[in-house]
Amino acid sequence: MILNIQKLEAGYGKLKVLRGIDLHVGKESVGLFGPNGAGKTTLINAIMGIVKPWSGTIEFEGVSIGGNATHLVARSGIALVPQERELFPGMSVADNLELGAAYVPRGKPVMARQLETVLTLFPILKERYKQLVGTMSGGQQRMVAIGRALMANPALLILDEPSLGLQPSIVAEVFDRLSILKKDIAILVTEQNVRESLKAIDRGYVMENGAVTIEDIAEGLARNPHVVSAYLGI
Repeated sequence: MILNIQKLEAGYGKLKVLRGIDLHVGKESVGLFGPNGAGKTTLINAIMGIVKPWSGTIEFEGVSIGGNATHLVARSGIALVPQERELFPGMSVADNLELGAAYVPRGKPVMARQLETVLTLFPILKERYKQLVGTMSGGQQRMVAIGRALMANPALLILDEPSLGLQPSIVAEVFDRLSILKKDIAILVTEQNVRESLKAIDRGYVMENGAVTIEDIAEGLARNPHVVSAYLGI
């Protein structure tokens, strides 16, 4: 088991957001779906140490990380691609990618190998290697953000709403790359574009009002009446 979460509760101030979350990720790609306000980002923040758990456990590769500082979580082998991308627009693609590995013990020794992997996965980044990131399209910046996370050589890649603000053709391309990545790395992706996500994941969870309401394989979610009516627009 790569990530194992049991009975997790967390929130902000006196507001409870997560209500007894049970979730696990093995060597696979797992989707996390739900409406705005369901608690998806709060769950990611709890995993990354940005939000401290009130109760329950978070284990990564068999070791408890619940409540650990964010930099320790990242060093342990979890990489996050946040919604906002948080790149350095005045720096080149090359420099942004290098920073993904420069200060991470898992990434620095294998920087050259990971760079080759990233440039093979996203050929456009090889073409734009010296271009300033701030001059690139939103879709290309998303690829840089994913590539930078991969430079850390993580055991688990977490993506928070990777399709946010992207045009449909770019969304399809991003999820196509994720379907390739899942062969080599564990992935947890939160997403409102359920239709595209189901093509790239093995299993998924639906969160509503801070709790997991549905868990199933991708094919099962695609046939689930509630998922179909609420998230696939059919």
